[in-house]
Amino acid sequence: MHVAHFGHSCVLVELHGKKVLFDPGAFSHGFEGLTGLDAIAVTHQHADHIDANRIEALVEANPGARLLSDPQTAGLQGGPWEAVHAGNVIELGDLRITGGGGRHAVIHPDLPVVDNTVFQLGSGENPTQFVHPGDSLWVPSTPVDVLALPAAAPWMKISEAVDYLRSVAPRLAFPIHYGILAEPAWGVYFSRFDEMRKEETEFQILRPENDTDF
Repeated sequence: MHVAHFGHSCVLVELHGKKVLFDPGAFSHGFEGLTGLDAIAVTHQHADHIDANRIEALVEANPGARLLSDPQTAGLQGGPWEAVHAGNVIELGDLRITGGGGRHAVIHPDLPVVDNTVFQLGSGENPTQFVHPGDSLWVPSTPVDVLALPAAAPWMKISEAVDYLRSVAPRLAFPIHYGILAEPAWGVYFSRFDEMRKEETEFQILRPENDTDF
């Protein structure tokens, strides 16, 4: 598995010969020139997960990409965007994409709760080799190899992020969704995750616009 992080929640995953880009939003940079994508997946409609000013050019540069999103975003975008509900399974060659979750975490009771699709990548034998939860703390029902961990959000306390990391207990986790933090504060959050993770979980930081193999 090859993973590149473009800041905040935007992640490129290469697995089983396919390239999937997640959440190219307003707080992310460096994804604009990507080509050869097999899928673009958007967890939900908020601007930090899909940038209205750049998504059209990205789609035009990747005419062969499947466009996958939560149901509400698919309705808003229209055209070729496909709604992915919890339980939906999409086969891209040897890569299996499974939808999970369904709803965004509650920001405040007075604010409407939007759709949020958790995307799980893997195979028929191991459907959760990689999990991108978007803005949710939904726990998959099968063991997770690599988890993109929401690190900071208006809808979440750090204690909730730690508990989520422990509940999923992946082999490896790396932080996403920290575009709202000033860089000097990153260590405050990241050190807690590393200190409080379960022993079987490795915690690794991917700097924005860097990549690695897992």
